[in-house]
Amino acid sequence: MLKKSANRPVRLQYALAVCGTLALAACASKYSQVPARLDLAPYGRIALLTFSADQPNSGMSSLATQRFAEALLASQTGVELLELGAADSSLKELSTSTDGSALAQALGKTRNVPAVFVGYLKVSNMKPSGHIDGSGMNVRAGVSAELTVRLLSTSTGGTVWRSSAAANGTVGRINITDRLPSFAIRDKEEAYGEVVSQLVAQVTRDLRPTWVKQ
Repeated sequence: MLKKSANRPVRLQYALAVCGTLALAACASKYSQVPARLDLAPYGRIALLTFSADQPNSGMSSLATQRFAEALLASQTGVELLELGAADSSLKELSTSTDGSALAQALGKTRNVPAVFVGYLKVSNMKPSGHIDGSGMNVRAGVSAELTVRLLSTSTGGTVWRSSAAANGTVGRINITDRLPSFAIRDKEEAYGEVVSQLVAQVTRDLRPTWVKQ
């Protein structure tokens, strides 16, 4: 009697596990994977230039380039990424040029790559916003940024693919209600890093496969 009672929980757990597996399989069968819109494998080897920025000394362009590279390599297989900074010997003579096509064609000759990623990051200074009325005051300090990335052919200098994104972040907030003040201040670098992560996630959407319901 006790033996039969002891077996019931085991059988019940097994039955639940089987039902759960069947349910997951049924859900999975309703979705299919769609390949990434931009497949880099045919290129084999691609260069990535450190993104330029309207505030070149902020460090955000280097951070955005690094996270873009990480997202690309995590999403795509069969591609080698050649990461190049402004100090690279291949770019010294063209470092003052803003023509991405000229940079791409020069790299095609010196680095033997069929395509190159270039990007531009525009970052705003901290801007206050909010409202003051009879109920109190709510003011926040925010930052915004825009990122545009292009894939250029090194044989023609033409654009093969491009993507852009915009994101906002909050650095601090002051809220006064019923004469009770409330302050919230974030580390500036942390706030900018969060904005960069949002930008990179958006501009790399074409590099990732997606799932659609059948």
